[in-house]
Amino acid sequence: MKLLTRTERAATTGRGTSVAERQRAPAGSGRLVVVSMIVLGVAALVAASQGSVAIPITTLIQILISKLGIVQVEPSWPQSYETILLAIRLPRILLAGLVGAALGAAGAAYQGLFRNPLADPYLIGVASGAGLGATIALLLPVTALVSSVALVPLMAFVGALSTVTIAYGVARIGRTLPIPTLLLAGIAIASLASSTTSFLMAMSGEELRAIFAWLMGSFALSSWQRALGALPYVAVSCAVLLIMARSLNVLQVGEEEARQLGLNTERTKLILVIFSSLATAAAVSVSGLIGFVGLVVPHVARLLGGPDYRTVLPVSAVLGGAFLICADTLARTLLSPVEMPVGIVTAFTGAPFFLFLLRQRKQELF
Repeated sequence: MKLLTRTERAATTGRGTSVAERQRAPAGSGRLVVVSMIVLGVAALVAASQGSVAIPITTLIQILISKLGIVQVEPSWPQSYETILLAIRLPRILLAGLVGAALGAAGAAYQGLFRNPLADPYLIGVASGAGLGATIALLLPVTALVSSVALVPLMAFVGALSTVTIAYGVARIGRTLPIPTLLLAGIAIASLASSTTSFLMAMSGEELRAIFAWLMGSFALSSWQRALGALPYVAVSCAVLLIMARSLNVLQVGEEEARQLGLNTERTKLILVIFSSLATAAAVSVSGLIGFVGLVVPHVARLLGGPDYRTVLPVSAVLGGAFLICADTLARTLLSPVEMPVGIVTAFTGAPFFLFLLRQRKQELF
């Protein structure tokens, strides 16, 4: 116990926070999570009410209450409102929320794993692999025949996990996983997958527009089937990452010190890589490539609640969902009836905010 106490006193992060201090229950973290969930709920309500056909929020709430059977409500709204809300907007909002939560939580986990504030969910090849898989699916002559089984999301999911698996296999040395080696392997394989995708795009001809649209990210093809299909992967992955929050805190002091504190660092790294990549792959497979969510949102969570990952991870997931719901709402309403790729909106809103964060907190981040 004496040795552990000395180690805890010596092991501090770059911000001067000791492991013992990190492991205390973060003050106000519960309130911050609740506030974040309120923001998510408000974002979902506003998104559901906005579109080519505006639905008053009071009417929207009445429709939801009547469908849930909580209170008997006499319908006083057009039937088209129910169709628009239940068949089009709600599955789209659910899918955007799931994708945002997955990218937010995965981004926070990757930043903790690599101990790098510039890490994002696409760092070790998930995006490049998903892009390659989706491109191949769009170029296959049988795509139209098997559209009912969602070939593009399936191939994107397989491609994303394949690149991560290859990077992990290349980087692993015996039973250890050097993080710098994983990073370099991921960058190399991502470059190879991106180059292959570029070659296929150059040779694609008429399919170029569809490939480009997928790579920019969109929720235009949202459905209850897609949303419920992604739900188990995102829910399980985010739950595991939340469980690993305490281990992520310990990992911030360095692997050697973390081992002295009793953490199985190799198992921790393996779990973080697997479930962060699984969450990202599931998100990318149903939405395409959407940037800046997993990069910016964790920084906002740290700005609001401090560096403790027991706060950063849940707040990143909830705010990630809220941010992407808002971005998708802007994407489909700003130039209505034309719909922009949601990746453009996240880039235009996320990049300036991230530059602001860098300027305000560059001494703390690096």
